[in-house]
Parts: sequence; C-alpha cells; structure tokens
Amino acid sequence: MGDITELLGRAREGDSRALDAVFDALYEDLRQIARSRLRTHPSDVLLDTAGVVNDCYLRFAKTHRVTPADRNHFLAYCSQAMRSVIVDMIRSSRRERRGGKAFHTSLSVEPPLDRALEEVDVLDIHEALKELAQLEPRLAQVVEMRYFGGLTEKQIGEILGLTDRTIRRDWEKARLFLAAALAIR
Repeated sequence: MGDITELLGRAREGDSRALDAVFDALYEDLRQIARSRLRTHPSDVLLDTAGVVNDCYLRFAKTHRVTPADRNHFLAYCSQAMRSVIVDMIRSSRRERRGGKAFHTSLSVEPPLDRALEEVDVLDIHEALKELAQLEPRLAQVVEMRYFGGLTEKQIGEILGLTDRTIRRDWEKARLFLAAALAIR
C-alpha cells in the first residue's frame, strides 16, 4: 500500500515510469473491477476487461496530470474513467449500427441496485447520473465509485472523508433517485 502511495507521488512529479508501475501493480484489481462491470453485457458488444483497463490507462496518461493521493483515490479515478470508456464504447457501437434497432446493455452491481435497475441501459444510467450530479454531486460520486468502480462503502468513505453510515445513506438516496429517473425514461 505504501509503495502505491510513493509511486503516485512520483507520478505527480512527472515520472511516467511511476505511473506505469502503479498500473502494473494494480492491474489485476483493475481487471477485476472491469470484469464485474462487464459481466452482463451481450456477447455482440466488443467490450473486454483488458480493453477497458487499457483505455483507462490511456485516458489517465493523456491528462499528464496525476492527482490521486493513494490507492483508493486512484481506484476511484479509474472507476470514473471506466464509466467513460464503457459509455463511449457503447455509443460508438450504436453509431456503427446507423440507428438500427438499438440493443440494450445492462450492468449489474454487487449488491444489486434494485430489480428496477438491473436490466437498465448503460446510457440511460449515464444520463441519470449526469442529472444526479447537477443536483447532488456527492451522491453521483458514490454511485460512480460503487457501481462503476466496484469500491466498498469503507473505501468510498475513506476517499470522500465520510463515515460508512453516511455513504450507506448516500447510496440509498442515489438508488431512489436513479430508480425514479430511470422509470420515466
């Protein structure tokens, strides 16, 4: 854990090898997060764990700015990047179909959001999250880290400087908002 923090510090100072070392050290964790996010995608969607993790790395490296302070902050940032990668890949795939019959892609979470959210389209979730972020940015962060990043309540609490209980309440509020927002879509 200390090694990751040290490597992130060196990466913030501009050491690109340190960033590579962080990704190498956490590659299996990142693949596991990506795998859990992609588990329920239809087989005709060209998404795989390695591709999501690699695109996440490219987005991270492209910014030339490393700001995460420790492992949990890094994983939270990667969860945001993975969400963006997944949404972009699905949009691209749908564009290639030239507006034909769009397929529905769903994501599952451990534990599940709700029955109503289990089979919801990723792009609908993305749009609902954008709405939530405008109203309650912290709730959107919690959903992003838990749903797309697979982080635990404890990890999210450490990142945001909040208690597990607060994160659980935020998660419940966000679930209710998303269920209502997705029901009208």
